[in-house]
Amino acid sequence: MADEIRRLDYYSAVVANKVGEGARVLGALRDAGVNLTGFWGYQAKPGKAQLELAPEDSASFKRAAQKAGLKLGEKHTAFLVSGEDRPGAVADVLDRLAQAGINVVAVKAVCAGAGHFGAAFFVASKDVRKTTKLLAA
Repeated sequence: MADEIRRLDYYSAVVANKVGEGARVLGALRDAGVNLTGFWGYQAKPGKAQLELAPEDSASFKRAAQKAGLKLGEKHTAFLVSGEDRPGAVADVLDRLAQAGINVVAVKAVCAGAGHFGAAFFVASKDVRKTTKLLAA
């Protein structure tokens, strides 16, 4: 089975770095019927956390985020690769990008269980179009 690579939109939001804030945000999105393709959260600075949210449907996500009191940053682009887990699964994709002269500025990868993996990677905005074409995302 070949890896699936797709381009996705994501948005950032800065929230208080306190117990339950992630649960509050994700709960509000869940209650609004928003499905996320990806979600990352991390401390941005003392007392603040940054959330990166990749919705399946940007329009419904933005409405739900506003209702939840989230102040979203501008839309950005990431790429999601998934497939059967194997040694070097992420290395294969990164090598294709490197051969094309595309620098990956960040990557997050996980074993998804049941023999599958998933990874999100990010390139500079100037390389989004070239990456999309190269990977047919």
